[in-house]
Amino acid sequence: MNEEARFEDILARFGQLVYPNKGVSMMPLLRQDRDLMVIDRKGAEPCRRHDAVLFKRSLPGRPDAYVLHRVLRVNGDGTYWIVGDNCFSGETVREEQILGVLAAVVRDGKRISVTDPGYRAYVHLWCDAWPLRFAALRTKHLAGRVLRKLGLRK
Repeated sequence: MNEEARFEDILARFGQLVYPNKGVSMMPLLRQDRDLMVIDRKGAEPCRRHDAVLFKRSLPGRPDAYVLHRVLRVNGDGTYWIVGDNCFSGETVREEQILGVLAAVVRDGKRISVTDPGYRAYVHLWCDAWPLRFAALRTKHLAGRVLRKLGLRK
């Protein structure tokens, strides 16, 4: 991504970023290359549980990556435990890594705000079922590994 297209620069200049979803970590909420994410620049207030936040992940020896995942816990030290809706593992993210917060999803031309009752119901159902989702996704992951080792799956 070139310098002039950095997400943080777009958010600083316009206050909002509209971008097509890339990746599957936020399925079923976001479909890859089909849905648009509407991200508002992060304000001074701290994030809350259930917010889907855009952050910049920096790992040694790897290029920086922009990631949209959901806050499942606000830690006592002010960091956040964040997990993708389609992921079984999470990570801790610092406040200064967060660039923006999901404001809406555009699906098939229809804007779905994070304040819409259907979206709120999805978030509570999906997040409150985290232990069950964790078990199901972990089992699916392990089964895939076994099938690959047996040569039954690529």
